[in-house]
Amino acid sequence: MNRRPTLTLITMATLCLAVVLALVLPQIGFAQSATTAEARLKEKNITLPPVPPPVANYVDSVQVGKLLFLAGNTADAQWKFKGKVGKDITVQEGYETARQVGLIMLAKVRVALGSLDRVKRVVKVLGMVNSPAGFGDQPRVMNGFSDLMVEVFGEAVGKHARSAVGMEGLPFNNAVEVEMIVEVE
Repeated sequence: MNRRPTLTLITMATLCLAVVLALVLPQIGFAQSATTAEARLKEKNITLPPVPPPVANYVDSVQVGKLLFLAGNTADAQWKFKGKVGKDITVQEGYETARQVGLIMLAKVRVALGSLDRVKRVVKVLGMVNSPAGFGDQPRVMNGFSDLMVEVFGEAVGKHARSAVGMEGLPFNNAVEVEMIVEVE
C-alpha cells in the first residue's frame, strides 16, 4: 500500500486550512495583538499628563449611547510650541504638539471611562492647525495625533476618519486643537 498519496492529501488539506485561517482571522480581530491600550502605555513608557480643568463654560466630554464626544483640546498652557505652524514653529514642532494634545485627550478619555481599554474604536478626529496663508501641511502635523492613537490602541482600533484643516488662529495662540469621537464598550 502506497502512503504517499495520503500524506499529500493531508499536506494539501493542512495548507488549505492555513490559508483560510490567514484570510479569516484578521477579519474577526485575531490579527491584532491581544495587548490592551493600558498595557501598551506601560510597555511603551507613555505617561499621560494630569487632566487640566476646562478653561471656559463646557465639559471635557459627553457620552451619548456608545459614543464619547471629546471637546476641542490644545496643549497645556506651558507647552513650548505656540503660534502658526510653518511660520512661528516648524511642521515637526507642530507634529510634537499634536502628539501632546493626543496625550491630554487620552487622559481625558481615561477619566471619562475609567480605562482606555473601554475604547472600542477611535471613530473621528477633527484637527485644527493654526496656519499662515498658503500653508498646506496640516495633515503632516495631525499625524502626530493619529500616530499616537495607532501606537496606543493598535491599527484596528486606533486608525480613524480624520479632517485636518488650517485655522487663521486658535485660542491662546495654540498651534493645534483637536476634537475626537470614540466608540466605547
